[in-house]
This record gives sequence, C-alpha cells and structure tokens, in this order.
Amino acid sequence: MAVVRVAVVLFVAALLATSVAACDSAEESDALVIYSGRNKELVGGLLDRLKQATGTPVEVRYGGSGEMAAQLLEEGERTQADVFFAQDAGALGAVAGQGRLATLPGDVLGLVPAGYRADDGRWVATSARVRVVAYDPRAVAEADLPKSLDDIVDPKWKGRLGFAPTNGSWQAFVTSVRVLKGEDFARDWLRKFAANDPKRFDNNVAILNAVNDGQLPAGLINHYYWYAKVAEAGAGAVRAKLHYVHGGDPLGLVNVAGAGVVEGTDRQEAALKAVRFLLSEEAQRHFADVTAEYPAVPAVKASKHRLPPLTELHGPDIDLSKLSSLQQTVALLQETGLS
Repeated sequence: MAVVRVAVVLFVAALLATSVAACDSAEESDALVIYSGRNKELVGGLLDRLKQATGTPVEVRYGGSGEMAAQLLEEGERTQADVFFAQDAGALGAVAGQGRLATLPGDVLGLVPAGYRADDGRWVATSARVRVVAYDPRAVAEADLPKSLDDIVDPKWKGRLGFAPTNGSWQAFVTSVRVLKGEDFARDWLRKFAANDPKRFDNNVAILNAVNDGQLPAGLINHYYWYAKVAEAGAGAVRAKLHYVHGGDPLGLVNVAGAGVVEGTDRQEAALKAVRFLLSEEAQRHFADVTAEYPAVPAVKASKHRLPPLTELHGPDIDLSKLSSLQQTVALLQETGLS
C-alpha cells in the first residue's frame, strides 16, 4: 500500500471524504462509472456522447489523474469505477501495476501502434502530446532557448521558468528523466532545478497565461494548451510561442493519455464499449481537432491544427509502460523540495 499512501499525500487533500461521497453516489446509480483524470473542459463534451455509444447511462467523475489513481487504489475491490481514463501513462501504469486494470482484448489493443499500449495489455493510449517550452519572444531570444535538460538548469534561467509541481504531466516528465538517465542523474538535476528558483503554478493553463501576459519568460507545458489558446483567441492575440526540444532529450517527451477497464467490474461489456468509443473515428477526431492532440489511431489525421509530425520531433526513445514508477518519482520530488 506504499504507492497509495504516497500518492494520497501528494495528490489528494481530502481523499477519504471524496471516496465516501463517490461510493454513496454510485450505490444509487446503475450507470457506467468513469474515473477521469482528464479535464472536463477538454473531454466533457466527448464523454457526454458515451451514453449513446454504450447503450447505458454514464457517470463521469473528474479529478487529477493522480487523484483518480489514488482513489482507485484506496478503494480496491470496493470501487464503483468501471473505466479509468487518465492524463498520462504513469497513472495508468501505477493502477495496472497493482492489478486494478483488466487485460484488454486483442482487437482493442490492435487499434494503436505497439508503443501506445501497455506491455501487459492493461491499458491503451487514446491520444498523445508533446512536452514543450512555452516562451515569450519579447523576453527570450530563439538562440537562448534550451536544447536539453542541462540548459534549463543553467543560472541564466534562474527565476525565469515556470512549472506545475502537482500536475501529472510534470511528474511523468520527471519519471522519464529517472528512467532514461538514472536515479543519480535525476536527483542531481532536480536539485539544480530547485536551486534555480523555478516559479510554481497550479497547472499548464496558468503557466501559459503567465508567459503570454509577459509575467513569465518561459514555462514547461504540453503542446495542446497553446493550440487551444490560439483556437479561442486567434493567432494574433497569442504572443507566446512554442519551442520543441529535439535530439531524444526528455524535455521533448511524447506521452499519452489512455484508458483501461477496471478489474472486476460488473459492467465489463459497457466498459469495453467505452474504451472502443475513445478509439473510434469520432473520438479520435475530437482529440485531433478539438483538443489539438495527436490521435492514437494512425489512420485519423488532424484537419484543423497544424501540428508538427511526431516523426520530425525526435522525442526520447522510451517504453511508456516504465513511466508507472510514480512512487519513486514522488519520493524524489519530496526529497528535492519540488513536490
């Protein structure tokens, strides 16, 4: 239960109250219950269409991916959840690693490339995103943009870079540093990062807004927040720009959102229909054109946003299943004062 305790400390300020309320609500409903670590503003409209796709009422409970993962693990076999829809592979892997996700059938897993599904078949990616540096071109020259992890711990960035310490994408990024570079490197890098006085924000949106408003020179976010802002405000109104880090560096991590069926659910057929729906052309086009992510199903192409092809970005070569070691990441973030 160490994973649960650490996750609860980091992600959930009032988990017990949340769990009790969730259980009471589920007992009153026959609905398919989805624990969503994805933001309602991004996927709420899509999940609202699940009732028609599954033929059953659907109840979605939103929270951070870490919060939902912690709640699933805390509830164990008592959970009312049928589907776990997470923001990143790390949260999915942490839940799957504790035996709380069922193995998906081959026809579901076969819808996405091998790198976009769990090694043991317990979760499948629904979309992909890239870690980027959002920057204010009025404050940062292109020549000064970071090309690697080492660059952003250079003293010239002291007090000039934003991050979201409780965000699942940040934690997945740190996990990728551990996996790719080793524990000692990650610890040393995090200490240098902390010593550089990075600015803390609640989420990626707040970071991007601060950069765009001239309050922050640069920040670490996922690419699609910038595209969403452009779609809402117009390209001329968005001053912030995106910088993609190439060369296989963890700063250019390509991570995935994904879903899995909760082990032991009484609504397995409906839960599988929900996962299949998230991989349908309708849902994949939503991720491509509404949330500006990369579809997990290769046949679906974006028609609205001009995203750079993943093949041109040269992100780090990493097995996303290995991002599940959140316990070690949380401990390291606490040790270095970055939790």
